[in-house]
Amino acid sequence: MPDDKDKDKDKATREKEEERVEKREEAELEETLKEESDSGFSLSDDERRNVEASSPPRLALVHEIVRRAGNEELKRNTATLAWSAFAAGLTMGFSFLARAVLHRHAEGLPAAYLVEGFGYTFGFLAVIIARQQLFTENTLTAVLPVMTLPTRHNFGRLLRLWSVVLAGNMVGATVFAFGLLHFQQFDQETQSAYVAVGTELMDNTALQMFTKGILAGWIIAMMVWMTAATERSRLALIIICTYVIAIGGFTHIVVGASEAMYMVFAGHASLADAVFRFGLPTLAGNVVGGSLIFALISHAQVRSGGD
Repeated sequence: MPDDKDKDKDKATREKEEERVEKREEAELEETLKEESDSGFSLSDDERRNVEASSPPRLALVHEIVRRAGNEELKRNTATLAWSAFAAGLTMGFSFLARAVLHRHAEGLPAAYLVEGFGYTFGFLAVIIARQQLFTENTLTAVLPVMTLPTRHNFGRLLRLWSVVLAGNMVGATVFAFGLLHFQQFDQETQSAYVAVGTELMDNTALQMFTKGILAGWIIAMMVWMTAATERSRLALIIICTYVIAIGGFTHIVVGASEAMYMVFAGHASLADAVFRFGLPTLAGNVVGGSLIFALISHAQVRSGGD
C-alpha cells in the first residue's frame, strides 16, 4: 500500500509539472506570435499562414522569378525562338486588326477613341497567354540574368535572343500586314479604318516615336513585373497596361510594324519612313524604357537590399 501511495504522489507530481510546462510553453508561444505579428495581437498558426498567403511577395522573389524566366529564354535554341517569334509577330497583327475594326464601327460615337483602344489589347493577350516570343517582353526578362551575371557569354546570349526574336516578330508582322491588304477579307470602309489607324502612327516625328517608345517599353516591363508577382490578376494587368499604351498613343515596335508596313503596302508611306522614322526610333525607345530604365532600376533596388 505505501508503494501505491508513493506512486500516486509521483504521478500527481508529474502531471502538475507537465501542466506547468504546457502552460509555460503556451505563454511563450503566444508571446512569440505577438512579436512576429508586429501588432501586439496573438495569431494562431492558421491565421499566420493566412497572413503570409495574403502578403505580396518580396521584391527579391519577384526579381528571381523574372530572372529565372529570362534565363530559360536565353537557353532556347535558335529555331524554337525564331518560330515562336514569327508566330508572335503574326498574332500581334490582330491588335492592329481589332483596333481598326472597332475604329470603323465606333466612329461617330462618344469616346470612340477610348472604345477602339480595347482592340489593341487583343494581340498582347494572345501572345502572352500562349507564351510566344515578343521582343518587348524580352527587354526585361532576358536582361535581368545579364545584369545579375554580366559575363561576355551572357551578353552574347542576350544579343542572340534579341536579334532572333526581333527578326521573327518583324517578319510575322510584315506578313500579316501584307495579307490584311491583299486577301480582301474586309470591305472598303474597314480598309479605310486601317489607313486611319496607320496614319495616326506615321504622323509622329522620329523623336516622338522614340519618346513614346520609351513609355511603351516601360509599361510592358511593368506589366511583366506585376504579372510575375501575381497569378490571379494576370488578364486584368495585361488588358490595363496595353490599353494605356493604346489610348496614350505610345509606340510599340511589333504592333507598329504591322501598321507601318500596311501603310507601305497601301502606298501611303515609304519603306524608308517605316524603317528610319518609325522602326529604329521606336526600337530604341522600347529598349531604353524596358531595359535601361525599368529593368536597371528594379535590379539596383534588389541589389541594394530592397524588400
